[in-house]
Amino acid sequence: MARIDLVDVGKTLTERDRAGYGAPVPRKPPQFSIQHVSLRIPDGKTLVILGPSGCGKTTLLRIIAGLITPDSGDVRYDDVSVTDLPPGDRRIGMVFQNYALYPHMTSKKNVLAYFMFRKKTPELDAMARAKYERTSELMGVELAYLLDRKPTTLSGGEKQRVALGRCITRDPALFLMDEPFSNLDQALREKYRVNLKMLLKQFNITTVYVTHDHYEALILADLLAIMDRGRIEQVGTYQQIYDQPRNVFVAGFLNRHTGTPPINFVDARHIPDGESLDGVRVGVRPEDILVSAEASPGSIEGIIREKLDLPMNSGTIVVVRVGEHELHVHTNGIERLRAGDRVWLSFQRYHAFDRESGERLRSHPQTF
Repeated sequence: MARIDLVDVGKTLTERDRAGYGAPVPRKPPQFSIQHVSLRIPDGKTLVILGPSGCGKTTLLRIIAGLITPDSGDVRYDDVSVTDLPPGDRRIGMVFQNYALYPHMTSKKNVLAYFMFRKKTPELDAMARAKYERTSELMGVELAYLLDRKPTTLSGGEKQRVALGRCITRDPALFLMDEPFSNLDQALREKYRVNLKMLLKQFNITTVYVTHDHYEALILADLLAIMDRGRIEQVGTYQQIYDQPRNVFVAGFLNRHTGTPPINFVDARHIPDGESLDGVRVGVRPEDILVSAEASPGSIEGIIREKLDLPMNSGTIVVVRVGEHELHVHTNGIERLRAGDRVWLSFQRYHAFDRESGERLRSHPQTF
């Protein structure tokens, strides 16, 4: 196991660097830059790097793996710099988005590939047998019936199992996973997320997992790192980040409910103490808004524009027009209300963001 530290890491890549050699190169290749990234991945924890496509998640993972050398800064495993150490000497197990299996080898040989490319000794053979047996025991029937087949005969889910088995067999100090479920259908993704979570708990091995899928992050992460345009915006547990977003981007990115935006932004004048909120943007989560057919102290008036029942979530999405704003509400128990009805909204909790910088100034009521 290992604790990983990125210390003020920077890297500038052209579009060719990101696409890989052999890809078409524009006349003036645009540049992408990661600058001043500092991040700690605690020993034995699963850190999920979550962010929109193109924000630098995979680039950061490759820097940790040693596949890309940073222009500046340092990568440390247990306080030892590995910045100039090749990937093969870092004791990493990596699962790629496209699995990267050897097509001419059987699944069993793919699982044991780490040992096949090393000098044969009785000790190495014994270690390979022991680790293979351990991997087979952990993955059970999920892997056993695939072992004599080649990757060209496997489905996406089966390739994923072989790639994960190969990663485990190496007995790494660090797991690195680059959206390994993105090529699977929804049913398989649901199944293997849970399987992977159980395996990671068994191993207690430091893991860095890259995804843009919020639900996947919620299931797998001990810690989240929210990334945008080459920067780490915030690190914490899912609940910490959701309840106390550092800025407007994080608040507007991390979503909990299907069918609604992560947060609504309104003018401060719509808040009961809005006079004291000059120069800020107010953000309120859809689940933090109460809808009532009657006015109450501190409530604001609006008109229902749309209403959508969500039987699978035992809830309802309501779109309410308040002045020039449309607020999305995730609620239940309003069967009598219809589009066009006048309603009153009460904010149970909201965040105040600086209008210029986007940084969160405070939340009401404050939580710790």
